[in-house]
Amino acid sequence: MFSGGAGPWEDDPNADGWWGDDPPFRVPVFILTHHAREPVTKQGGTTFTFVTDGIEAALEQARAAAGDRDVLVAGGADAIQQSFRAGLLDELQIHLVPVLLGDGVRLLDNLGATQAGLELDRVVDSPAVTHLRYRVVRD
Repeated sequence: MFSGGAGPWEDDPNADGWWGDDPPFRVPVFILTHHAREPVTKQGGTTFTFVTDGIEAALEQARAAAGDRDVLVAGGADAIQQSFRAGLLDELQIHLVPVLLGDGVRLLDNLGATQAGLELDRVVDSPAVTHLRYRVVRD
C-alpha cells in the first residue's frame, strides 16, 4: 500500500511511497510495519500512518478515523491472516486475476485455531478477472 520495501525506511528505494504526490486512496491509510516513522501526508486527503504495535492497534486507529464508514484491510496474505486470526474480518473480497507469477504466500494458510469459515456471497466474473466476496462465519 505504501512502498513495497521490507526493511528500514532509510534503506527503502520508495521511502516516500510509490504512488507519487497524489495517491488514489483519498482517506487515511494505516500501514502495519515493524519500522516506525512519522505520518506522511499526500494530496487528496491521503495520510499514511505507520503502526508498529500490531493489527489490532492499526484497526483501532482506522475505525476511529473512519467513524461510521467501512474499514478495509488491504495488503498481502500476512496482514489478512493476522486480521482473520484476531477475528477482525466480517467479509473477504478476493480479486482473482489469471496470471502465474511464481511463488507466494497462500492466503488462507497459517490461521491456527481460528474458528471461522467463509460463505460465498457473490461472484462477478469476466475474462480478465473474477471478483469473489465471502462472508466470514464464526462458530
